[in-house]
Amino acid sequence: MAQVARPGAGGRTPRDGDAVAGAGIIEAARNAFAQKGFHGTTTRDIAAAAGMSPAAVYVHHPSKESLLFQISRHGHQAILDAVRAAVVEHDTPTAQLRALVWTFAYRHAAHHTSARVVYYEAAALTAEHREVVDGLRDEIGEVMHDVLAVGRESGEFRLDDIELIARSIAGMGVDVARWYEDGGPWTPEQIAEHQAEAALRMVVAG
Repeated sequence: MAQVARPGAGGRTPRDGDAVAGAGIIEAARNAFAQKGFHGTTTRDIAAAAGMSPAAVYVHHPSKESLLFQISRHGHQAILDAVRAAVVEHDTPTAQLRALVWTFAYRHAAHHTSARVVYYEAAALTAEHREVVDGLRDEIGEVMHDVLAVGRESGEFRLDDIELIARSIAGMGVDVARWYEDGGPWTPEQIAEHQAEAALRMVVAG
């Protein structure tokens, strides 16, 4: 007869404890990579921030690079899911582009620590992991490209080079992660609103 795991302290099961510990390591790694960079961070740094021993970190993650990969993959997937959801909530290309850009910019401000790690430490990923992350990034670009293409076909947008516009809009949003600071002069919502309006001006919407 299979044994049922009994809750430990605080009513947590051993599996719950593993999940909490794993999340703590991810958070510690994310903050360390953002502050010191991937190569400047040691496993000991991450373990200390998570309140664990270096050996305990390896129980959950085989390497420092695997932590970076998990952060990068999750960050890209979260943005992809968010922009797709933003697009399907609207019917016209103009409304879709506005919602997409607003969401993209907002996430890069509100989650700027993760975004900074995702974009600026990508070179430290293995070739295999970089391929996975680049695939997700391409999917995000395809969502924007499709909205722009439909807008041009419908006559709502007036633009010649879709790829250039798509890259310009994406670059504007990604760069938020570099300069945004908590408690700064603009909120994530204000930045998102500004970039959404700027994107519509780029395509001469309406």
